[in-house]
Parts: sequence; C-alpha cells; structure tokens
Amino acid sequence: MIIRELRLCQARRALVTAPLRQSCLRALTTQTNVPNTQKSEIPSIFTSNARSSSNTRKRRVDPDKMVENYHMATELKKHIGKVGATVKKVYRPANVFLYPPGPKDVTLELLMASQAHMGHHTSLWNPANARYIFGIRQGIHIISLEETAAHLRRAARVVEEIAYRGGIILFAGTRPGHMQIVTQAAQLAGACHLFSKWTPGSITNGEVILRGMPATVVDEHDKPVEGYEKFVTESRPLVPDLVVCLNPLENYVLLHECALANVPTIGVIDTNAEPTWVTYAIPANDDSLRCLAVIGSVLGRAGESGKKRRLEDAKQGTVAWETPIEVQKFMAEERANAAREAERIAAINKAQSAA
Repeated sequence: MIIRELRLCQARRALVTAPLRQSCLRALTTQTNVPNTQKSEIPSIFTSNARSSSNTRKRRVDPDKMVENYHMATELKKHIGKVGATVKKVYRPANVFLYPPGPKDVTLELLMASQAHMGHHTSLWNPANARYIFGIRQGIHIISLEETAAHLRRAARVVEEIAYRGGIILFAGTRPGHMQIVTQAAQLAGACHLFSKWTPGSITNGEVILRGMPATVVDEHDKPVEGYEKFVTESRPLVPDLVVCLNPLENYVLLHECALANVPTIGVIDTNAEPTWVTYAIPANDDSLRCLAVIGSVLGRAGESGKKRRLEDAKQGTVAWETPIEVQKFMAEERANAAREAERIAAINKAQSAA
C-alpha cells in the first residue's frame, strides 16, 4: 500500500525532479498482490457480460415476403395506375439522329432546345452580325431564332433544288463530333462528306492533287453507265456544285477556294464569324453539337426530298439536268470513232468481196 500511494501521489514530482533508473521504474509499476477473491470475481464479471451481449446481438430473421409484396403492388397499381398527370418527354437529343427533322419540322422550340440561340461574349462579336442578334444577356449575345429559322429554310430550299438538278453537294465539318453529323446528312442527300482537314488546292489545283481519283458516270436513274472508263481516267476532277460548311472559322481556305471557283456555299455563322465568307449564312451556335445536328439533318432531308423528286420525274421521262459539256464532247468523239471504224470495216469487206 505504501508503494501504491507513492506511485499515485508522488509520481509526478519524482519524475520531474530527477530521472529514475529502469530498475526503480519497474519497482514503482509493480502492484501489490490482489486477494484471490477479487481475482476470481473480475474475470467472471467480464465473461458474464460478454455472454449476455452475444445473446442480445443476434440478428432477427424476418420472413421473406417478396412475392406477397409484389402481388400487393400489382393490385395497387391496377387501382391507382391511371391517377395523376401524364408526363411526356418532348425533346430528346438522340432523336435528331434516329428521326432526322426536315425543313417542315423547324420550329423555334426545336432551335431553342438545341441551343441555337447562344452566341459568344460581347467582346468577341463581329459587327456584321448585328442584324442577327436579338439582345444581350449576362454578357452573352443572343441570336434571334426567327432569323435562324428563316435562313435555315432558305438554305434547305437551295440544297433541295441543287439535289433535284443532280448537283454535287459537299458537307464539311472538321471539328471533333462532326463526323456523325456530316456522314448522316450526306447519306440522306446522296452527297459527299468531309470530316478531316481540307487539303488546300483541292478545287483551284484539283487537276494535280486529285488526279486519278475514282469517279462514276450515272444516268438519269442514278445507275452506273458502262463505256466511260476512258473518260473517267482522263477527265478533270469534279468540282462540287454546293458546299455546306459547319465551322467556317476553321475552313477559311475551303471557302476562299469556293469563292474563286464560283461555287456557292452555306455556312453556320456565329456571332464571332464573318457572314460574307459564305453565300448563304445560317446564324446559329456553331459550338453546340445539338444545333449542328439539327441543321445537318434539316439540310440532309432537303437534299433527300430533291433527290426523290428527280428520280420520280425521271421515271416519267422528265430529266431536270443536262449532260455536262465534257461528257457530250466525249460521246461525240466516241460516235465519230465508231462511224470511222464501221466505214473502215465496210471498205475492207468490199475489197475482199471484189477480189
């Protein structure tokens, strides 16, 4: 008991005044013998508590009522299933590719849902686009959707008429995410597409850059015609009759070459772009893939309708386009060569018969 009192009362003072040896510390930490009665009582208390706690902590197992709850929910749904409002999803971004809209489906609600009205910051605007801007909100120019719808319908009309007359249409979009848009639009309109970098000089110097590119000659029913292999290999590369550009800022070289070759162009013009670069401008947000998907689908549907009109008229004997001058010259030369060959063969046969 003396050692215990010394440890409890004088331990702090003894440790502070002078350091103690290891043997002294061992002597201070030893305890006096505890009576056997206390030793036996302490473990018994802990063991009894552990046993009681283990019995109370057993998890209750509830009966499985999954089938019963399912039938109950089914019966409840029969009674209250038709109660409440019917919620319909008006706009889904994936529907632009599953069900491409046409020129008749262009509405202000569709354009707003596709974020076509969002322009750039006021510090980045081009004053030439002032006629397309509706206002300013939080430092951002808002494009007038009425102007967008009107210009989009006009561009769709141009695409439809060029497709009706058998023209070559090129859909170009070189930003990430434009590949699916331009390929679907070209597939609908029966046109060409470009989603990689434009090769400079493909129009102005196409005779050198595009030499030997494959081409086909088709009739009024869009079926390949045989006998023009020589013409295809020796003819000049084709030049598109219309170019639809989704990002004019990155394709200035393409638009410049189209202007030099008198090729009409259609471009999506944002508030920071130059509208005079293209022939037919569509004021809209060129950074939104939803907006570009809507515009590409509308123009693709317009080309599809023009192509259908041309094929229907061709079945009735009406051809809306004329044979190119180069093809006419090639056909005239082939006919002249065939006539000379027939005359030569006739002369040979006549000489053999006279002999």
